[in-house]
Amino acid sequence: MRAVIQRVIKSSVSIRGEVVGAINGGLVILLGVGINDTETEVELLANKIANLRIFADAEGKFNLSALDVKSEILVISQFTLYADSRKGRRPSFTEAARPEIAIPLYEKFVRVLRGIGFRVETGEFQAEMLVEIHNSGPVTIWLDTADLSRK
Repeated sequence: MRAVIQRVIKSSVSIRGEVVGAINGGLVILLGVGINDTETEVELLANKIANLRIFADAEGKFNLSALDVKSEILVISQFTLYADSRKGRRPSFTEAARPEIAIPLYEKFVRVLRGIGFRVETGEFQAEMLVEIHNSGPVTIWLDTADLSRK
């Protein structure tokens, strides 16, 4: 799994002009599911994000996690995180999981975050979405479970 995490002051997602999810601060997670991902990657990534210290403490240092600040989270499916642009001019997405694999893992990821205690909003899988992101900092972090799993 791959995730781009952005610390935000607010964010929303709209489909066909209607807001379907919004948060008032916390994290936006753009989530890509790869062809070899399993529930193991879901747990690994969700727990990493929940405990990643990317919020400032009273001294301005990144010492607080999303759990510490009671972050809200907006999760957006993003198969394009698996774009392979090494050849030609059109990206290939062969490493992105097909919907029948990706949807259950995406939904499990959301459930795990909610189970940890977060208020989680989402877009709609495979929908054309307009995502409004007010990045704070800006702070943007890239995570890939293939990297997180290495010893």
